[in-house]
Amino acid sequence: MTDDARHSAGSSGAPLHLPLRGASFAQAFSRFWRKYATFSGRASRSEFWWWYLANVIVTTVLGLATGAGGFAGATYDAATRTSQPGPLIGVGAILLTIWGIATLAPWLALSWRRLHDANLPGALWFVGLVPVLGGLALIVLFILASNPAGARYDA
Repeated sequence: MTDDARHSAGSSGAPLHLPLRGASFAQAFSRFWRKYATFSGRASRSEFWWWYLANVIVTTVLGLATGAGGFAGATYDAATRTSQPGPLIGVGAILLTIWGIATLAPWLALSWRRLHDANLPGALWFVGLVPVLGGLALIVLFILASNPAGARYDA
Protein backbone atom coordinates (compact mmCIF):
# COMPACT_ATOMS: atom_id res chain seq x y z
CA MET A 1 0.00 0.00 0.00
CA THR A 2 1.38 3.41 -0.93
CA ASP A 3 1.75 6.20 1.58
CA ASP A 4 -0.79 8.24 -0.40
CA ALA A 5 -3.37 5.45 -0.17
CA ARG A 6 -2.54 4.84 3.48
CA HIS A 7 -3.03 8.44 4.45
CA SER A 8 -6.10 8.98 2.32
CA ALA A 9 -8.76 10.36 4.57
CA GLY A 10 -11.59 10.17 2.08
CA SER A 11 -14.86 11.42 3.49
CA SER A 12 -14.21 10.07 6.98
CA GLY A 13 -12.02 12.98 8.10
CA ALA A 14 -9.05 10.87 9.31
CA PRO A 15 -6.66 8.46 7.67
CA LEU A 16 -7.97 4.90 7.75
CA HIS A 17 -4.95 3.61 9.61
CA LEU A 18 -5.67 5.92 12.57
CA PRO A 19 -8.65 5.82 14.93
CA LEU A 20 -11.34 8.40 14.22
CA ARG A 21 -12.14 10.14 17.50
CA GLY A 22 -15.70 11.45 17.72
CA ALA A 23 -16.86 9.48 14.69
CA SER A 24 -20.45 9.99 13.62
CA PHE A 25 -22.84 7.11 13.00
CA ALA A 26 -22.32 7.35 9.22
CA GLN A 27 -18.54 7.61 9.52
CA ALA A 28 -18.36 4.58 11.81
CA PHE A 29 -20.60 2.57 9.46
CA SER A 30 -18.48 3.52 6.45
CA ARG A 31 -15.17 2.80 8.17
CA PHE A 32 -16.45 -0.58 9.33
CA TRP A 33 -16.90 -1.69 5.73
CA ARG A 34 -13.80 0.07 4.37
CA LYS A 35 -11.61 -1.68 6.96
CA TYR A 36 -13.35 -5.03 6.36
CA ALA A 37 -10.62 -7.37 7.61
CA THR A 38 -7.99 -4.95 8.91
CA PHE A 39 -6.70 -6.21 12.25
CA SER A 40 -3.83 -3.75 12.53
CA GLY A 41 -4.28 -0.26 13.87
CA ARG A 42 -6.84 1.04 16.32
CA ALA A 43 -10.54 1.87 16.49
CA SER A 44 -11.92 4.61 18.70
CA ARG A 45 -14.77 4.07 21.13
CA SER A 46 -17.12 6.08 18.93
CA GLU A 47 -16.27 3.96 15.86
CA PHE A 48 -16.87 0.80 17.86
CA TRP A 49 -20.07 1.74 19.65
CA TRP A 50 -21.75 3.42 16.65
CA TRP A 51 -21.15 0.23 14.67
CA TYR A 52 -22.47 -1.83 17.60
CA LEU A 53 -25.68 0.22 17.52
CA ALA A 54 -25.99 -0.17 13.74
CA ASN A 55 -25.55 -3.92 14.05
CA VAL A 56 -28.18 -4.14 16.81
CA ILE A 57 -30.64 -2.17 14.66
CA VAL A 58 -30.10 -4.28 11.53
CA THR A 59 -30.21 -7.56 13.46
CA THR A 60 -33.39 -6.51 15.28
CA VAL A 61 -35.12 -5.51 12.04
CA LEU A 62 -34.11 -8.78 10.38
CA GLY A 63 -35.20 -10.75 13.44
CA LEU A 64 -38.59 -9.04 13.48
CA ALA A 65 -38.97 -9.68 9.74
CA THR A 66 -38.15 -13.34 10.33
CA GLY A 67 -40.75 -13.53 13.10
CA ALA A 68 -43.36 -11.77 10.97
CA GLY A 69 -42.59 -14.13 8.09
CA GLY A 70 -43.12 -17.09 10.39
CA PHE A 71 -46.34 -15.67 11.75
CA ALA A 72 -47.81 -14.80 8.35
CA GLY A 73 -49.30 -17.92 6.90
CA ALA A 74 -48.69 -20.02 10.02
CA THR A 75 -50.98 -22.99 10.48
CA TYR A 76 -52.22 -24.72 13.60
CA ASP A 77 -53.51 -28.27 13.75
CA ALA A 78 -55.88 -28.53 16.70
CA ALA A 79 -56.00 -32.33 16.53
CA THR A 80 -52.26 -32.76 17.06
CA ARG A 81 -51.80 -29.41 18.83
CA THR A 82 -48.87 -28.47 16.60
CA SER A 83 -48.18 -25.39 14.56
CA GLN A 84 -46.14 -24.77 11.44
CA PRO A 85 -44.54 -21.39 10.72
CA GLY A 86 -45.38 -19.53 7.54
CA PRO A 87 -43.22 -20.03 4.47
CA LEU A 88 -41.64 -16.56 4.66
CA ILE A 89 -39.72 -17.47 7.80
CA GLY A 90 -37.07 -18.95 5.53
CA VAL A 91 -36.51 -15.65 3.74
CA GLY A 92 -35.86 -13.87 7.03
CA ALA A 93 -33.62 -16.66 8.25
CA ILE A 94 -31.58 -16.52 5.04
CA LEU A 95 -31.20 -12.72 5.32
CA LEU A 96 -30.14 -13.01 8.96
CA THR A 97 -27.59 -15.68 8.04
CA ILE A 98 -26.18 -13.60 5.18
CA TRP A 99 -25.87 -10.57 7.48
CA GLY A 100 -24.13 -12.65 10.14
CA ILE A 101 -21.65 -14.13 7.69
CA ALA A 102 -20.99 -10.77 5.99
CA THR A 103 -20.26 -9.00 9.28
CA LEU A 104 -18.34 -11.73 11.11
CA ALA A 105 -14.80 -10.94 9.86
CA PRO A 106 -15.13 -7.13 10.06
CA TRP A 107 -16.75 -7.40 13.52
CA LEU A 108 -13.81 -9.44 14.75
CA ALA A 109 -11.36 -6.97 13.15
CA LEU A 110 -13.14 -3.95 14.67
CA SER A 111 -13.15 -5.57 18.10
CA TRP A 112 -9.46 -6.40 17.73
CA ARG A 113 -8.65 -2.79 16.81
CA ARG A 114 -10.76 -1.47 19.71
CA LEU A 115 -8.66 -3.52 22.12
CA HIS A 116 -5.52 -2.10 20.49
CA ASP A 117 -6.81 1.43 21.13
CA ALA A 118 -6.97 0.64 24.85
CA ASN A 119 -3.35 -0.62 24.55
CA LEU A 120 -4.41 -4.25 24.92
CA PRO A 121 -3.49 -7.13 22.65
CA GLY A 122 -6.23 -7.99 20.18
CA ALA A 123 -5.96 -11.64 21.17
CA LEU A 124 -7.82 -10.75 24.39
CA TRP A 125 -10.88 -11.02 22.16
CA PHE A 126 -10.77 -14.77 22.80
CA VAL A 127 -11.68 -14.09 26.45
CA GLY A 128 -15.17 -13.50 25.08
CA LEU A 129 -15.45 -17.20 24.22
CA VAL A 130 -15.65 -18.08 27.92
CA PRO A 131 -19.36 -18.63 28.63
CA VAL A 132 -21.17 -15.69 30.29
CA LEU A 133 -18.25 -14.08 32.16
CA GLY A 134 -16.04 -13.83 29.08
CA GLY A 135 -18.59 -11.74 27.21
CA LEU A 136 -19.02 -9.42 30.19
CA ALA A 137 -15.24 -9.05 30.57
CA LEU A 138 -14.94 -8.23 26.88
CA ILE A 139 -17.64 -5.52 27.13
CA VAL A 140 -15.69 -3.95 30.01
CA LEU A 141 -12.51 -4.00 27.89
CA PHE A 142 -14.36 -2.36 24.98
CA ILE A 143 -15.55 0.43 27.31
CA LEU A 144 -12.02 1.30 28.45
CA ALA A 145 -10.75 4.73 27.44
CA SER A 146 -8.22 5.12 24.68
CA ASN A 147 -4.63 4.81 25.82
CA PRO A 148 -1.98 6.83 23.97
CA ALA A 149 0.43 3.88 24.36
CA GLY A 150 -1.91 2.01 22.00
CA ALA A 151 -0.24 3.89 19.15
CA ARG A 152 2.28 1.05 19.13
CA TYR A 153 -0.39 -0.96 17.26
CA ASP A 154 -0.64 1.57 14.42
CA ALA A 155 0.45 0.04 11.15
